[in-house]
Amino acid sequence: MTVTAEQATWFADAFTRLVDTVDTAIVDKKHQVRLVLMAMLSDGHVLLEDVPGTGKTVLAKSIANTLDGTHSRIQFTPDLLPSDVTGVTIYDQGKGVFEFHRGPIFASVVLADEINRASPKTQSALLEVMEEGVVTVDGVGHSVGRPFMVIATQNPVEQAGTYKLPEAQLDRFLIKTSLGYPDKQSSVNLLLDAANRSRASRISPIINSDAVVTMAQMASEVHVDPSIMEFIQDIIEGTRSHKDIALGVSMRGALALARAIKTWAIAAGRTYATPDDVVDLAVPVLAHRIIVDPEAEFAGVRGEQLLSGIVSSITPPAYRAA
Repeated sequence: MTVTAEQATWFADAFTRLVDTVDTAIVDKKHQVRLVLMAMLSDGHVLLEDVPGTGKTVLAKSIANTLDGTHSRIQFTPDLLPSDVTGVTIYDQGKGVFEFHRGPIFASVVLADEINRASPKTQSALLEVMEEGVVTVDGVGHSVGRPFMVIATQNPVEQAGTYKLPEAQLDRFLIKTSLGYPDKQSSVNLLLDAANRSRASRISPIINSDAVVTMAQMASEVHVDPSIMEFIQDIIEGTRSHKDIALGVSMRGALALARAIKTWAIAAGRTYATPDDVVDLAVPVLAHRIIVDPEAEFAGVRGEQLLSGIVSSITPPAYRAA
């Protein structure tokens, strides 16, 4: 079943309203907001990596506040335990049974603040739930429901007391992006509004959980021509054979890009994906999944640069609508 033109128009209008609403708290960052909302509507997770004070937490809270569902915040610290995230089974003496007490991971939108400050053992508690939407405690699986999105933040500058995210966990984030500092005019506007210390609290829910699930289903029905899938696979193979890349993109990464371009296309009001959608999303979806060769990394080569070069070196398929 292919999405209709009317559904695509409705989706694009709703998506634009979401972007405009979040942009009232995050000024002049519409592209990043679009990326994060695209991830939410693609059943994906987001990693925000940037220096302190650029609005990572405000963006995550703003996205959560647009959704009339549940949201939680987990402040990751070195002493955080896996059970502090997932929950724990406790014996109830009065009832004579073991009862599972849910942790903060059971929410529609989960803000994992400074995720790289937790130990690898605690970070690993997120692997199953980010992939399958299920938390297993004492051999019993507990579904977190839909929608479910983890928005994790990390500071790439201050490395003292941090633990690098393993490749297996990075691979579970649909996109990785950064906000950067605002331009001069946006900075002035923020300074004029300095008395407001909680910009995200201005945002009221404008979409419910059922609508998010419906929009995600619509996005999954967007038409993608086989030639575009071949274009994606050419990019994936390019990362695996590049001399400066020690580890290329996994099949999970290829599937993530295939899902993302569908949502990106319908957010633009189209019922079909184009090669431009692949070009737009290749870096945010794939760059964090590759491991740059140590010598190249020492010389200052970054994964984003390598991926951009690979994409530009491949001839995209001819434009064909559905």
